[in-house]
Amino acid sequence: MFTRPDDLPDEMLIDELRKAWGVDVSSLEYKAVGFGSHHWSVRASDGHRWFLTADDLDARQRFPHDSNVAAFERLRAALKTARSVRDGGGYFVAAPALDRDGEVIRHVGHRFALALYAYIDGRSHPWEEYQSAADRLDVLKLIVMLHASPQDAIRDAPVDDFLIPHREGLCRALDDPAEAWEGGPYSEPARALLSKHARGVKDMLVLYDRLALEARAQPERVVLTHGEPHPANLILTNSGWILVDWDTTKIAPPERDLWMLDSGSGEVVAAYQKATGTQVLPAMMDFYRLWWDLAEIAIYIAQFRAPHVDTRDTRESWKNLKFFLNPPHRWPSLS
Repeated sequence: MFTRPDDLPDEMLIDELRKAWGVDVSSLEYKAVGFGSHHWSVRASDGHRWFLTADDLDARQRFPHDSNVAAFERLRAALKTARSVRDGGGYFVAAPALDRDGEVIRHVGHRFALALYAYIDGRSHPWEEYQSAADRLDVLKLIVMLHASPQDAIRDAPVDDFLIPHREGLCRALDDPAEAWEGGPYSEPARALLSKHARGVKDMLVLYDRLALEARAQPERVVLTHGEPHPANLILTNSGWILVDWDTTKIAPPERDLWMLDSGSGEVVAAYQKATGTQVLPAMMDFYRLWWDLAEIAIYIAQFRAPHVDTRDTRESWKNLKFFLNPPHRWPSLS
């Protein structure tokens, strides 16, 4: 996230790093990178470098009666799985360091979960398309290895329940387009944009539910997935690619990862099928692309219906909502 949370002062973080991980901090610097978690660069007094991540558990709640406790346990299960895959030989996994209790995350304050990572020296990438077909195929090799993870490494992994976060609020907004939104500066613009595309979003939801039935009917196809293998979650090191941000790890159909790698040329699909013997289903590729769009729309609608102010983060959210809330462009087959 771009905006640092006020309720995580340096003193609190330094104390937690010392108590939980035994890191004696020499310097701590907030990094406005990514768009989801909060990050700090840490230098220890012994010269080691670390990367500290804080996840807002309030923001990770997915439906009205969800809780911070449930959000914490989902995150813990995902990162614990990443640690298991790394310990089992998954060299490409940027897994969290274990604290003194053998845990992958720590609950701090009333709404944050901390995870600590060894600093990775390499070249990061912006949120864009892959720069080349060769890069796609190189990353695909990592995904093939991930999907073949042994059962003992993935026994604690979360299972995809196909839930769209904040769907209830999105549906309420669709059903009552005349209701005024008074949360902040982006409330009415967001309401107007949703009203303009209401029919298209409803069609997306209908298609999503139909494809979800198909996904549930094929449990034998599921594998361990990362969930977001886009370029911004990759670091190129001297030893090869490292995949970061494992908080979205789930047991799911393979297309949950593959749609982000697919350029439309068929090259990635053909390579995956040859490497694994698993047929890639076009309907499931559409399913996960559709989930992504609907989840983005629902999350930003929930944000802009709630109290908010104009910050760099909310400006980014508004830009993203305008990008994803455009069914005629992104889903012309439904028009």
